[in-house]
Amino acid sequence: MLADQVDELLARPLPWPIVQAGDPVLRASARPYEGELTELALAALIEGMQVTMREAPGVGLAAPQIGLGVRIAVVEDGARERPGVPAATLETRGIAPLPFRVLVNPVYQRLGDELAAFFEGCLSVAGWQAVVARPLRIRLTGQDETGAALDEQLSGWPARIVQHETDHLHGILYVDRAESRSLSTHEAVARRWAQPTPAEAARELGFDLP
Repeated sequence: MLADQVDELLARPLPWPIVQAGDPVLRASARPYEGELTELALAALIEGMQVTMREAPGVGLAAPQIGLGVRIAVVEDGARERPGVPAATLETRGIAPLPFRVLVNPVYQRLGDELAAFFEGCLSVAGWQAVVARPLRIRLTGQDETGAALDEQLSGWPARIVQHETDHLHGILYVDRAESRSLSTHEAVARRWAQPTPAEAARELGFDLP
């Protein structure tokens, strides 16, 4: 039962370990959250996910990444608090602040035909990044932690984060959507492919961009 799993998780010290690729929980479609937790347990779970995400550090964390097969995720991106990242890069990638929020049973729908392709990483695929083309704009629906309905439009990097975390809830890792020839270590991306767009990486590594 979810409540028992959460109780076991809450008994562990923070930050919680992040499940790595190869664990079946990351490849299963998580079940919808249907209010199985008490208000206190849900609040404690969310707080633990927030701490774990920030300590990693990351900009999102889905419940399967801490071993829970339920459709809950947290996201947060300070965006402009990225020392050493040029303003032009932030602008080109559509990076904008995404305040901390909880996504419960989220669903996204593509808006328009425009795609954006950039290097992307994952806390559950530690040490690696790859170029992923994703819809530039999406519609997000679902609920927040209070049960209030979500229905909004997102674009740029916030839209990418929401897509990435929502994919986790359906057993999809970013590498499933990535250009396989772009797969690079964090060190290689920092050393070779820190340009605002992955155009040079595409030329040198031999893959196409949308």
